[in-house]
Amino acid sequence: MMEALLAGLFGLLIGSFLNVCISRWPDEKSVVSPRSSCPKCGKLIRAWDNIPLLSFLLLRGKCRDCGERISWRYPLVELLTALSFFWFVAALGLTPVGAKYCLFAAILIGLVFSDLETLLLPDEFTIGGFWVAVIGAWFIGVPDSTFHLVSDLSRWHLSAHWLSVGEALLGGLLPAFSLWFGGWLFEKIRKKEGLGFGDVKMIAMVGAFLGLRGCLLTIVLGSVIGSVIGIIYIKVAKKDASEYQLPFAVFLGVGAFVAAVEGQNMIRWYESTMFPAQ
Repeated sequence: MMEALLAGLFGLLIGSFLNVCISRWPDEKSVVSPRSSCPKCGKLIRAWDNIPLLSFLLLRGKCRDCGERISWRYPLVELLTALSFFWFVAALGLTPVGAKYCLFAAILIGLVFSDLETLLLPDEFTIGGFWVAVIGAWFIGVPDSTFHLVSDLSRWHLSAHWLSVGEALLGGLLPAFSLWFGGWLFEKIRKKEGLGFGDVKMIAMVGAFLGLRGCLLTIVLGSVIGSVIGIIYIKVAKKDASEYQLPFAVFLGVGAFVAAVEGQNMIRWYESTMFPAQ
């Protein structure tokens, strides 16, 4: 439990950094400089006013200098990141696998809130996350066996390291290409964009972390959640369904998190239901 608590505290710090990334990467700004400042009065934020969660509570959600309200996104990102780190370390221990899923959760949180605020998905999260997952697959196995099957059928004699990298590449590139092709086909037929390329890159990142089956589960969960919530929101807010751009990455992020936590159990349940033992 102590390890999980320490991971949660570390998650607060990572969440604070994620807030900087969410604010700056969509505008292609550096996360190193300049120092953070109030968007209204321009005063630099003091170090003691930048303590994750605590400073927000002590300042009552307002800038110390001008009283401008601080967005709830800042403490929410910090809290969600801390809880994610706590959860994965509590479940998987302070292990390389636990660290991998903490990193995955941080990337998902960054993408979800970037999409909510700007409808943009920074390449630093998507492409960067994809390559981190592919390289990391050499050291930490990807939870899938599809590429193993391809390797056996093709009679390739690959080491466990290369098999894991193959799972990451197959899990990322195949669903991403399929999603891109479906979006391209929709655009050719309907003469309007149906899916942003940022979503495609996000799916590649998810697949590299979770493997092919985990990625497909993410797409299914994200589509179902997005359809239900999207329809309800459009009805309540009285939006034009033909023009409203749904932040699909938000729902993909939720689906990916569920797939990371319960994906293996869900896949095993599905397989036992569809292919019961004789």
